Amino acid sequence: MIVNILNAITLSRILCAILIYFFLFLESHYLLALLLFGIASFSDFVDGYVARKTNNESVLGEILDPIADKLLIVFVLIGLSINLDSFLIGFISAVIISREIWVAALRDINARNNQSDKTKVTFLAKTKTAIQMFAILLYLFGLTLNNMMVLFFADIVLIIALFVTIQTGLQYTISTFKK
Repeated sequence: MIVNILNAITLSRILCAILIYFFLFLESHYLLALLLFGIASFSDFVDGYVARKTNNESVLGEILDPIADKLLIVFVLIGLSINLDSFLIGFISAVIISREIWVAALRDINARNNQSDKTKVTFLAKTKTAIQMFAILLYLFGLTLNNMMVLFFADIVLIIALFVTIQTGLQYTISTFKK
């Protein structure tokens, strides 16, 4: 029962990603996009926490959770890059997507070699996701307030997220190919 609820919460993040993407093109809906993203981000923490505390972790949840996170982040970043006409956000989105595809390939290699522990999610990778989500919250907050200074700080946080994203990709690569 709890596992089904947790998986439904995870799946709801994918729906939120799509809705937020469309809300970004309706200027009067920035606040709604901000609130929805805040709820979706918080639900990522809650469903993982509840699953661990109640010992209701599932294989499906373990697979869906990171996919839902990636879709949420990528949909919203691409929507922001279009909305703000931002080469920076577009470029960083491309790097994030590339890193995710690369890490998925590394995980596949390691799974085939019975070495899945080499690409197990690290604390830094979880931190990366949190920084990416914080940057997006800042962008949505800046759009809601129509405040360029907040958008500038969001750019800085997103650049920090870029470096952490690259670092975690490198760590997984080194771990995979180290003898």
